[in-house]
Amino acid sequence: MTQPAPVDVLVMGAGTIGCFIGGSLAAEGVRVIFVGRPRVLEALARRGLTVSDLDGTERFVPPETLFLADHVPAGIRPSLVLLTVKSAATAEAAAELAAVLPAGTPVLSLQNGISNAAVAAKAAPMLYVLPGMVPYNVAEIAPGEFHRGTTGRLAAQRSRALRPWLAVFDRAGVPIDRYDDMLPVQWGKLLLNLNNPVNALSGLPLREQLLERGYRRCLAALMDEALDAVSWANIVPAKLASVSPRRMPAILRLPTPLFRLVAARMLRIDAMARSSMADDLALGRRTEIDALCGEVVRLAKSNGASAPLNEKMVELMEAWPERPEHLSAQELQSKLGLL
Repeated sequence: MTQPAPVDVLVMGAGTIGCFIGGSLAAEGVRVIFVGRPRVLEALARRGLTVSDLDGTERFVPPETLFLADHVPAGIRPSLVLLTVKSAATAEAAAELAAVLPAGTPVLSLQNGISNAAVAAKAAPMLYVLPGMVPYNVAEIAPGEFHRGTTGRLAAQRSRALRPWLAVFDRAGVPIDRYDDMLPVQWGKLLLNLNNPVNALSGLPLREQLLERGYRRCLAALMDEALDAVSWANIVPAKLASVSPRRMPAILRLPTPLFRLVAARMLRIDAMARSSMADDLALGRRTEIDALCGEVVRLAKSNGASAPLNEKMVELMEAWPERPEHLSAQELQSKLGLL
């Protein structure tokens, strides 16, 4: 892209989430510019952008209609920015946006973890940053092809800035629910995302991993620590799955035949679904483990407690580049001290 094009939405971070949501909007005629890494942009320029989901919907945006850039072009004036970079890149991405965009431009953070919107707002105080949440899993199944493998609806802080977009996101198949307080929603999502490192270390598709009781025991133990931490902080996490967060660890520990029955809705995951953290390991990229398990450790410590299992999971993920090996359920339980 050599000159600024008239755009409605800027996707800052054309990864799996950015391409899926931005692609869904573009398929509805929204003018979207995708800012991202050369690897992804080259695939989009060559093959176009395909988005699909577990319900059988598939949409294609031809390459010649895509606006692509490796940086935020000067003079651009989007009505909405979707911030979808990895957590470690939040401050840098926000500063780049602030250097180019008009003051007050709405920026919706659709990132994992708890603190990204605050980090972005600090780095770009002239922009209007809103916290958001993506409940579903998206995988890049081929270059330029992004597949939603689980269910859910986007969540965002209630704001007048989003009102004109609600019907647009609805038509695009990526509806948004709005909340007055996003913190319980973010913690509800983080609790579920504690499965990301478990899935990444397993090397298995999500559904297959969840059907192994040993891996579920690891997730349940991580969730127990997180639930203690939010309880000490007087945070009540929102119910985002088919069961309440407090009941989830006990259900995860059930024998697999009983778990299949009780958690049938939770297991509505197609065979292509995997965690984005697993993709990060496969591509040799830095993971978001600090924004997940690290957040639990920090919250626990802020209340004079500890979260040793989440701390250990951070260590295991950070050690991956030196020893890139997947762990069986028994091996992971052993490393977490659960056997």
